[in-house]
Amino acid sequence: MNIANFPYYIGCPSWSENAWRQSLYPQDARPNDLLALYAQVFNAVEGNTTFYARPKDITVERWADVLPAHFRFTAKFPRDISHGGDLREHLSAAQDFLKLLAPLGDRIQPLWLQLPATFTPHRLGELATFLDALEGQALAVEVRNMGFFDKGEGERVLNRLLLERGVERICLDSRPLFSCVSSDPAVLHAQSKKPKVPVRPAALTRFPQVRFIGRPELEANQPFIEQWALKVAGWIEEGRTPYVFLHTPDNIRAPDLARRFHQHLMTLLPGLSDLPTLERGPEVEQLGLL
Repeated sequence: MNIANFPYYIGCPSWSENAWRQSLYPQDARPNDLLALYAQVFNAVEGNTTFYARPKDITVERWADVLPAHFRFTAKFPRDISHGGDLREHLSAAQDFLKLLAPLGDRIQPLWLQLPATFTPHRLGELATFLDALEGQALAVEVRNMGFFDKGEGERVLNRLLLERGVERICLDSRPLFSCVSSDPAVLHAQSKKPKVPVRPAALTRFPQVRFIGRPELEANQPFIEQWALKVAGWIEEGRTPYVFLHTPDNIRAPDLARRFHQHLMTLLPGLSDLPTLERGPEVEQLGLL
């Protein structure tokens, strides 16, 4: 089975990690070649880069030139839109963002709206107006305020609002990260930045969205990997097309974790082939000083 025909999308938070030259990319790969190489192995990527800065027109055109038609780029709305106060005041900026990414066509879907922890259930009217203004655009929403995780009225209204509009609720699973007791600065930094929220494996549309924040020791993630592989296999058997993105604290081993997840999923879905492997060339022998 070619990756273009996979029954789900799998990827990492980014594609431009230089450290991946140790495990994924050829050592001599040029920076401008990394996205095309990444797309030979994975069929999706989180668009974290657009959360922090809008790309230039020429950059979007370059992405459009190298990404195959089956690839999916889940670009995040820039933080000045999602974290800049009343969402209704940023509709023009959101429309401009859509125009900027238009050269990517169907490869940009769904767009992600990652809302801050300060976005409470009392602000759902803003969200409804924002989503209605973008009707027809594939969207997914991530919430972080605990009022959306208490199985109370706020969570019920959110889920109903999204379901009625065909918008997916992104599921963040940070349990592995917070099960880790470590003095590693990368782990401590990730624990200080990532939200610690209950897991909500929503499937409000055909395209469930999962963000998995793993531990740095790959084998320690196995119990969680097995749970998610069962869930994803079930969604696929229901006719859904899940998206699964896998992180590690510094993301150096994110491709290895993604491959581990996929290999376990292969045991549940006969006929699913392994992820491709790039030709990395001969290993360079490290010579010591005489």
